[in-house]
Amino acid sequence: MIPDDVLFVSVASSSLPKARLHAVRVGSNPPIVMLAPEKTLECPYNPAHQIRSDVFQRHLIKCAKNHPGVELETCPLNLLHRIKKGYMAEHMQICPDRTQLERHVMESLGIYTEDIMAHLLAVVVAAFLISAVISPAQSVAVMSIDLGSEWMKVAVVSPGMPMEIALNKESKRKTPVAVAFRDGERVFGEDAQNVGSRFPKQAYIYLLDVLGKTPDNPLVQQFLKRFPQYEIVADPETGLAVFRHDENTLYSPEELIAMILNKGREYAQEFVEQKPIKDVVITVPAFFNQAERRAMLRAAELANLKVLQLINDNTAAALNYGIFRRKEFTETPQRILFFDMGASSTVATVASYQIAKTKERGFVETNPQVSIIGIGYDRTLGGLEMQLRLRDHLANVFNSQKKTPNDVFKNPRSMQKLFKEAGRLKNVLSANSDHVSQVEGLLDEQDFRAPVTRDEFETLCADLFERVAQPLKDAVSSAGLSLEHIDQVILVGAGTRVPKVQEKIHQYVSKELGKSLNTDEAAAMGAVYRAADQSPAFKVKKFVVKDAVIYPVQVDYVREVTNEDGTVSSKTVRSSLFGPMNPYPQKKIMSFRKHVDDFSFNVNYGDLSHLPASDAANLGSLNISEVKISGVSDAINKHSANQAEGTSVDMKGVKAHFVLDESGVVRLTSVEYVIEKTETKKHDAESPLSRLGNTISAFFSGGKEENEAGAETEAPSSDAQPKENASASTNETVANAETKTNATSDGKPVVSNIKETLKILEILRDVVEPSAESLETRAKRLEELNAADNKRHEREAARNALESFALDVQDKFTQEEFERATTSEERDIVLAECSTVSDWLYEDGFDAEATEFRSRLSSLKSKTAAIFDRVAEHARRPEMLEYLETSVASSKNFSAEAKAMKEELFTKVELETLDKLITDTEKWRDTKLAEQDALALTSKPVLTLSMIAEKMQALDREIKYLVNKGKINAARKAEEIAAKKAEEAKKKAEADGSNVADEAKKVDDAFKLPPNLFDPSKMTPDQMELLKSMLDEKLKENPESAKVFEQVLKATEKLDLPLKEPEVPSPLPQADKVSKTDASESEVNHSEL
Repeated sequence: MIPDDVLFVSVASSSLPKARLHAVRVGSNPPIVMLAPEKTLECPYNPAHQIRSDVFQRHLIKCAKNHPGVELETCPLNLLHRIKKGYMAEHMQICPDRTQLERHVMESLGIYTEDIMAHLLAVVVAAFLISAVISPAQSVAVMSIDLGSEWMKVAVVSPGMPMEIALNKESKRKTPVAVAFRDGERVFGEDAQNVGSRFPKQAYIYLLDVLGKTPDNPLVQQFLKRFPQYEIVADPETGLAVFRHDENTLYSPEELIAMILNKGREYAQEFVEQKPIKDVVITVPAFFNQAERRAMLRAAELANLKVLQLINDNTAAALNYGIFRRKEFTETPQRILFFDMGASSTVATVASYQIAKTKERGFVETNPQVSIIGIGYDRTLGGLEMQLRLRDHLANVFNSQKKTPNDVFKNPRSMQKLFKEAGRLKNVLSANSDHVSQVEGLLDEQDFRAPVTRDEFETLCADLFERVAQPLKDAVSSAGLSLEHIDQVILVGAGTRVPKVQEKIHQYVSKELGKSLNTDEAAAMGAVYRAADQSPAFKVKKFVVKDAVIYPVQVDYVREVTNEDGTVSSKTVRSSLFGPMNPYPQKKIMSFRKHVDDFSFNVNYGDLSHLPASDAANLGSLNISEVKISGVSDAINKHSANQAEGTSVDMKGVKAHFVLDESGVVRLTSVEYVIEKTETKKHDAESPLSRLGNTISAFFSGGKEENEAGAETEAPSSDAQPKENASASTNETVANAETKTNATSDGKPVVSNIKETLKILEILRDVVEPSAESLETRAKRLEELNAADNKRHEREAARNALESFALDVQDKFTQEEFERATTSEERDIVLAECSTVSDWLYEDGFDAEATEFRSRLSSLKSKTAAIFDRVAEHARRPEMLEYLETSVASSKNFSAEAKAMKEELFTKVELETLDKLITDTEKWRDTKLAEQDALALTSKPVLTLSMIAEKMQALDREIKYLVNKGKINAARKAEEIAAKKAEEAKKKAEADGSNVADEAKKVDDAFKLPPNLFDPSKMTPDQMELLKSMLDEKLKENPESAKVFEQVLKATEKLDLPLKEPEVPSPLPQADKVSKTDASESEVNHSEL
């Protein structure tokens, strides 16, 4: 039964339309707040975005416990359903608005002042729950930025919106990676490319080739050879490559990339109409080394972005492939070879897909997993090199035409025009066998025009095409496989559209080339899925990602050894930390067991013999960092001196904890000295409570120290190479000691593991990073540039709004409807004002401030507002009057039908009230219409659209009230009639009970059936089925009894005997049902996320 005193409160979240909190208060002494949890609260636009009901319940309990006199219970769902469908139904119909519903329910249930506190408690708890579970930080969107050498793609996902590519201001799905400065303004994308065509030095492109490198790096030298318009110098502080913009300005690649990342964030924010967006996953090339990855993280920090992860672009593309096909993977590995040719580089990747058991969130789960098991790459093979060769070919053709004595190669602006034309030509020749290249005013006002064939293009790039297969060979080889083990080859990247590239790939793999992935957007979409997985605001179906190490990392250190002759010499020890193709993220512990004093070690790149010699040179310094450890002797002395009797100490040595995080960056998290102390002494007899406490302590301490997976010890020694010396930034950490004790019973040794945290001084040696002060200065400069851009955009928007409005007014005032509704004096005044505004805009006011534009726009709108309203009133009045007429006619029909009904669903007063409202509305309409017709069109209307709408709403409210009340009264009458009929049927059935028993006895006697077969309390569906089959046989044998049997059946129907057929159980085992359900619940629909 439904309680007499019930308050039902439902609070909805604005960001999750379907998320509900149901709180039910039953009784008032003491007040009981009841939560009706649903299995899952989910958003209809995004089934993968779910909030568990137990999270709601925990917060409700936490809040309600703080309120005195409140008890908590769990309200069964069926009670909630009865409340919603039964008792609450009439109130839902009367008050469809939620606020009105709550107020009406309170009044109808007699909940006033004495119960208002309990009501407020439920509402406050609900509000707290919504704010706690969906905090502002979690409700915002997350994004991914696929930052390539040439193009940037931005993907975004937010509550209520699936994963999608964000469009830029030109409504395009990809944006050129370019930023330019001209006349004090900063522009991006295509605008920057246009600036670069005229002023090549002012526009910065292909910035990834310079990021995190010194000017003498071979890749930087190659960049300067390709783009000689730039001047690159060494940063005075760090020695890294920076651009000299002018005599007083230097821009680092990190700053320029930060500007582009911030612009990508703006595209995402405008696309989802949500600010701010800070959480991002950024793609980087798989071959990025430690210095380049840290530089990208610095760029994101300058852009005020929170990097959830740097994901390799090949891994992001592989993830995008997998999330669409998660049902296809089994425990048997499926190996896919991805070939990605971009603008600057080429990467081949072997990815293995399978269902695997993982312990990602503290418990074992079975999820699909993609593991990168093989990688091959070429850092200089890409579409850019093809475009540059085509550019040089066009320049040679122009010079050969001898249209001007000047050499086009010596004119940066002309070469930039040819570079742009070469890019267009390369794309066209991918689909056509020949094309005509043409550039207007290339040099000395001379136009260029020349035919180019695909054969010529392939001849120019013949040696590049011969290098296509090598990354494929390296990827398969590093995976330890052969081509027979590869199930499919998938193309990624715009460079794979070149026919000759596809031909070379096919020649090597001898397999059909898959083109199922979107070559431009695969990495961005895979990265945004990863962003949603990393963000606490979303819950997506797990897809485990295991990336692979390309450059092995090792630890080198010097240890003193005593020779046979008693002399002491130094010995260099090298220990592998993260080997080639090791999966990451992962943690490692490096042990230094024989060091008894302060020492240092180097973190270096390991054996690079598996890479070409040019790649090793591109890495720069092979010494990543130098780490100095201090406090070793102090830790030893602290625990070796003054030992108590019966105590022994075992020095386990120094343990350094490393992690290769999800961004592929090696980090030293902590260094500690471990001492194992064994103490033997007798204890007094322990009480049962004490023994219980020791047992619990031992259980939670885990007993033994748990080493992390892949722990390394000292490796065989080899001769060391001298390391580079350079000034570098430092990082120091100091912490306190930690002790773990394994308690034992009386009289047995007590073993204590003591960890003394040591002091760390880490000095980066591969590149010197900017100081905190330098980063703060650069961040401030970027903020100033952003503020200047925002101010300029605000001014441009205000100017455009004023200009558009003035032109719109001038155009509309020539239209017939405006001429009829205005006097000539009004038109002259407004048109003169518009003319004044236009003249001011095109002369003195073009560079005015945004406030001035808005002020003039406001003034112009105030002078035209009455005219626009008057025209709109005249234009829409006939239509609104027709609507009013329809409403009046419908109300009259309803009144007539209500009066003609036999059932008295409405009172006489209610019907008279409706008739009076109809009559008053008709009189008001006729009066106002006559007044309006008497006025000129240029006068202020006396019959407005809002007045007509109010009259319509009044009729609509009255009719809805009567309709809802009619439904309620009809339902009550139906219930009364049903109850009456049920009572009559019950009495009749009781009266007919003796007759039924007599007829049943006749059947028993005639067919020799078991006694009491027709007893409803003992009849089962199986027995009924048996009875029916037996009766069929008996009826065939004894037709005279058919009439008696029919009478018995009619009598048994009154007793509600279970004559239904039994339910047939599903042929599937229960375990299969569960697995199928789990699979459907864990599946991600990528198009809906």
